[in-house]
Amino acid sequence: SLVKVPPGAIAALLLAAPDIPAFEEQHLLHFTAEKLEQLRQDVDKAQTTNLALAALLTKIVLQANIQTFNSMPTWSYVMFPYDCRHRTEVPMTYSGNLSFSAIAPLESQTVLDGSYKEIARVIKEHCSKVSSEYAKSLIYTVENEIGVLFQAGISLCNSPDTSYVGISNVRYMPMHLIDFGYGGPDILSSAYFIREGMQRIYSNKQDGGIDLFINVKDDLFEYLKKSDELLEYADVIF
Repeated sequence: SLVKVPPGAIAALLLAAPDIPAFEEQHLLHFTAEKLEQLRQDVDKAQTTNLALAALLTKIVLQANIQTFNSMPTWSYVMFPYDCRHRTEVPMTYSGNLSFSAIAPLESQTVLDGSYKEIARVIKEHCSKVSSEYAKSLIYTVENEIGVLFQAGISLCNSPDTSYVGISNVRYMPMHLIDFGYGGPDILSSAYFIREGMQRIYSNKQDGGIDLFINVKDDLFEYLKKSDELLEYADVIF
């Protein structure tokens, strides 16, 4: 069973955790609805558009990572958010309005050698294994071992050792719209997701496509924006 921790104890743990500096290097890609559907058909028409997009980004970010650091990282991590309330049986009294992360650890060589269809299949297999016990253990970590969670968070980045793609559409965090006169709660705002490696999807109402904000260092993006595979489907805005 899940151990309950008084709110005061949680606050003390959060206050003791070091601040994560804001990540300022941000870039924007645009995918039209037609190009997104073409991508899905090219990768695997049996999969969702989001999964096809994740497969594309996983491979091209790894390729850019290798060019940037002149070395092959051992692991490529892919992160998807999911709604704790709908994907598990954890009760609301434990989870509240929480979005958790399902992380797929992929061997980088497998990503390089595999087809987009195979990469999409492996990501789906990993991220479909979310269970109530997994959610409970993550809640327990948040409430009791926030330092461990912080260390795990900062290890998910693009470096000589790891390639990282984190994808979110922030749709499980509606409280970023609330403003009490002194600004909204930052931890639930879009700013919370501006971390290295994070990629945020927003709907583009003009053409039915998406705008994809990518948070990677400028030198890595210099390689990324020259990818023929990316440019086949996306327009680089900045």
